Amino acid sequence: MKKYLLALAAACCLSSVAQETEKSVLNDVDPMIGSADHGHVFVGAHVPFGMVNVGPTQLKTGWDWCSGYHYSCDEIVGFAHTHLSGTGCSDLGDIALMPSYGELELSREGLASTFDRKTEVVAPGYYGVQLDRGHISCQLTATRRVAMHRYHWPHGTRDARITIDLLNGIGDRLTEARMVQMDDQTVVGYRISHGWANEQHVYFCIQFSRPMEAFLTDSLDAPFGQALFQVGQEDHIEVKVALSPTSEVNAINNLAAEMPEWDFDEVRKKAAQEWERELGRVEADFRTEQERRIFYTSMYHFMMAPQTWNDVTGDYRGADYRVHRSAPFENLTTWSLWDTYRAAHPLATIILPDRLTNYAQTMLHIARQRGELPVWHLHGCETYCMVGCPALPVMADLILKGVKGFDYEEAYRAMKASMLKPNRGKHYLESLGYLPYDGLSDDGKEGIGETVAKNLEYFLAEWSLAQVAGRLGHKEDSVHFAAIAQNYRKLFDPRVRCMRALSKDGKFRSIEGFNPGHQTADYTEGNPWQYTWLVPHDVEGLIETLGGKQAFTARLDSLFTADGDLGKDANPDISGLIGQYAHGNEPSHHTLYLYNYVGQPEKTQQLVRRVMNELYSDQPAGLCGNEDVGQMSAWYILSALGFYQVEPCGGRYQIGSPIVERAVLHLPEGKTFTILTHGGDENKTLIKKMKLNGKPYTKTYLEHADIMAGGTWEVWF
Repeated sequence: MKKYLLALAAACCLSSVAQETEKSVLNDVDPMIGSADHGHVFVGAHVPFGMVNVGPTQLKTGWDWCSGYHYSCDEIVGFAHTHLSGTGCSDLGDIALMPSYGELELSREGLASTFDRKTEVVAPGYYGVQLDRGHISCQLTATRRVAMHRYHWPHGTRDARITIDLLNGIGDRLTEARMVQMDDQTVVGYRISHGWANEQHVYFCIQFSRPMEAFLTDSLDAPFGQALFQVGQEDHIEVKVALSPTSEVNAINNLAAEMPEWDFDEVRKKAAQEWERELGRVEADFRTEQERRIFYTSMYHFMMAPQTWNDVTGDYRGADYRVHRSAPFENLTTWSLWDTYRAAHPLATIILPDRLTNYAQTMLHIARQRGELPVWHLHGCETYCMVGCPALPVMADLILKGVKGFDYEEAYRAMKASMLKPNRGKHYLESLGYLPYDGLSDDGKEGIGETVAKNLEYFLAEWSLAQVAGRLGHKEDSVHFAAIAQNYRKLFDPRVRCMRALSKDGKFRSIEGFNPGHQTADYTEGNPWQYTWLVPHDVEGLIETLGGKQAFTARLDSLFTADGDLGKDANPDISGLIGQYAHGNEPSHHTLYLYNYVGQPEKTQQLVRRVMNELYSDQPAGLCGNEDVGQMSAWYILSALGFYQVEPCGGRYQIGSPIVERAVLHLPEGKTFTILTHGGDENKTLIKKMKLNGKPYTKTYLEHADIMAGGTWEVWF
């Protein structure tokens, strides 16, 4: 009963904000969606795009604990302040706190406590749980750079303690740490680690709501510290934890600026209000409550990144590992670009226009500091994770859509330099026009892996660069890069009708033993079936390459019905299968919309609906693959609204089958774009007619300019 009452009190405290408006969108967000299966989402408290993601880190580790949390586990080792969301690699988990009674073993296992999931309460800007060890109630909330904890020991104790853990991150290795007691309520320090981010710096200021009776630590560089308190039965202790990427002094500044008072409920209320405001950028009505929960939870997950990575002073740690002072823009981090260029960034150009200048400025400053645009950037470090040059379609999209606040010529030079930099196999693009599987890798060894995936990603990046070159008047460059982008045709092997790896002398690998369903070393998290369609920049050319519309359509039809296993070397990311179509991983995400190009939009409409209905749900296992920092959610958001940008940049959105009954997109200058559907239901997926601003509309796509101009798009089923 006591556990139930604690959980109920936390839930009532939280819901008071949502009840301020009768139909608060906060009630439609369930952060637990995607916390089971392989969704890998973050579970905890944060504000949109905030630096601090404070939440539980669990005892278990492994691939399904990339965020530190999985629905299957019931043991918590601490409440850390940085977490990834939806990634396929582990890192972060910095600066963890753990409340307890008395002495305990300072190890991962010694700190761990089980918890009853019935006591867990999670909502935008809030996390609460009761630990079984001592029945300690734990509540968390946050601002952009500061977290607040509230701990309650129900029986009171003279030996309550809060452990500060700098050792146990998520999939990284501590390389240097420091903790210094400044006064009887304040501890400052830092944690430097090596993991996915190869030199990650996090500085902190921890402030307790009452004086410590003692602070125990072996030395200044010890990875553990313990704050001791005496608490009464009805008592609680609150803790503020401010982070900084640059210094302990700036962590103190961040705390003073963002959380000067001791009022947990007010911080939680403001966090909820910030979520309410951001989620309200799209007002949508649905036929079912399930669709509404999936949609607004997708909006919540989409708004986790890119994250703030600078101090209130504007200081940030750059890609050159130096501290840069007073930047005139908001520096950002967690750039999962190989995933997010496909849907999350195009979606941002519609509903987050006020953030786009910071996107561009952050990437340009990375290019100034490193000589190339980011690939997969995390906390100031380039991980070089995944393949291609995925920042190029993102930057091109910003330019082609006319985003202001940055120098287009500088951006073009950065794009060009990134494409021409002779690393990651790109030197072969200028000489051979493609990466050969038997070429020399960056370390000088013979043999380049994943060449089909790398080539196709490079080709669409080259096309994006060509579009910008043409827009800015660099005609020779435009022709040159567009020509390289066409070399996807060389990879098509007509014998097996798939994209395959080429040697330096232009020959395909041996066809012996070839199976289009099997992943091999030539493909990144995919197989020949899936990668054959990764030509979003030239679908018309791909149709021609496959033998014309009829042959293209037949081959595309067979993708969704093909049987067979994925092979013994298949990556677990190849998931969410319909035939050999894999919605659980990003290279497939545009493929459903390709039927529009061959005059069969009804097939796109049917398949898009099928994916939304079958491969998304409002349960913990509601994602069929990794969330990938908002991409899986962004696909759902765009598809629920009724369109998707297939071409890597430029703003042509292919029409699918909207599930919203009504949606209002709030645009700059007070404009709105309203989507209205008539007669649709679960069994009515095919569009009979459309109108745009009251006039009949027969195209299979919408233009970005038409959306941003405001107006009304109506769809009849």
